[in-house]
Amino acid sequence: MKTYLVGGAVRDRLLDYPVKERDWLVVGETAEAMLALGFRPVGKDFPVFLHPASNEEYALARTERKTAPGYKGFAVYTAPDVTLEQDLLRRDLTVNAMAIAEDGELFDPFNGRRDLENRVLRHVSPAFSEDPVRILRVARFAARYAHLGFSVAEETLQLMRKMVAAGEADYLVAERVWAEVHKALLERTPAAFFQVLRDCGALRVVFPEIDALFGVPQPEKYHPEIDTGVHALMVLSQAARLSENAEVRLAALLHDLGKALTPSHHWPSHHGHEQKGLPVLASMCERLRVPNSFKALSSQVMQYHTHCHRALELRADTLVDMLQVIGAFKPDSRLDDFLLACEADARGRTGFEDRLYPQAEYIRGAAAAAVAVDTAAVLQSGLQGAQIGAAIQKLRGKAVNDYKQRYQATIAMEFS
Repeated sequence: MKTYLVGGAVRDRLLDYPVKERDWLVVGETAEAMLALGFRPVGKDFPVFLHPASNEEYALARTERKTAPGYKGFAVYTAPDVTLEQDLLRRDLTVNAMAIAEDGELFDPFNGRRDLENRVLRHVSPAFSEDPVRILRVARFAARYAHLGFSVAEETLQLMRKMVAAGEADYLVAERVWAEVHKALLERTPAAFFQVLRDCGALRVVFPEIDALFGVPQPEKYHPEIDTGVHALMVLSQAARLSENAEVRLAALLHDLGKALTPSHHWPSHHGHEQKGLPVLASMCERLRVPNSFKALSSQVMQYHTHCHRALELRADTLVDMLQVIGAFKPDSRLDDFLLACEADARGRTGFEDRLYPQAEYIRGAAAAAVAVDTAAVLQSGLQGAQIGAAIQKLRGKAVNDYKQRYQATIAMEFS
């Protein structure tokens, strides 16, 4: 049995990048032989086995033939006569089509190492166009390696554009899209994922809600970058600086979806975009089957990011109402995640990238003051139902108002 280390482990080893998992290719064997050696079969599309000791994946060398549209329309052939080069030929990118033998020899029939050195993501063969998931994978690799200077080869972008024009991207199913998006959100430069999709035309197919933001202007006074789509990607980049949480990053990206609904004769103003975007967000999350925790935070940030920016100007009871709605008084409060996404929005503007965001500290202090309210007297007062909630909110409003006055006095002393 000839085994080779393949795929991402080879790529990342050559890049001196952390190797998260190792995949192995087996040449010259059958499924029956693997089973006899104690390997455990997994997967339905082609023969993949788990090593009996290490649990690492070992796949039999295979070739593929396109039989129908979409990413499942393939006939897979695997047999002892399939060569190493034939298996590598069916892979997506040259940087993923290298193998290392057990003696350490590198097999690189498609110049993947050269493309690594030149920081280029390039498809191996025209067969790339047979699988629409590869559009998403290329975008995700761009998100992973953009900080190292990687870019997508122009001929690969052209091929991706042809795939989109041919309708291949229409066959992407929600589960595969979300799986790739979730991974991309966790990468070093997640904005590169969406930029590559836009460059090849797939953004309007997969994320029409985000694509619709490009070309929509905002007031230059507050948004020197002007374009709302550009702003959205800048906000995502800032969120990646501030937090490793994928939910924070998605909420930051999607916070302004409502601006795409503003009639052009109202541009560059976007009055009420916070509320207008909520149905768009809900529809998008349903279509892509986005987990509820992502949807909840994105909805909160969309609805209240403007309140957050204007926190120091808000009346105490208005601030308490916002904190109540976003769950800031609950034991499992996600207030910090909410504030990080809002801070990313404030910083995601040309020239504002390193601007301080005192609103976050102020809101945390207001929430702490509200939580510290003693509600025992209200609970023992004989009030019923909604009366209890209203009384507690009134106490919290007073506590936040007192905190606001102390905060303003402190600021005044600092500047006096």
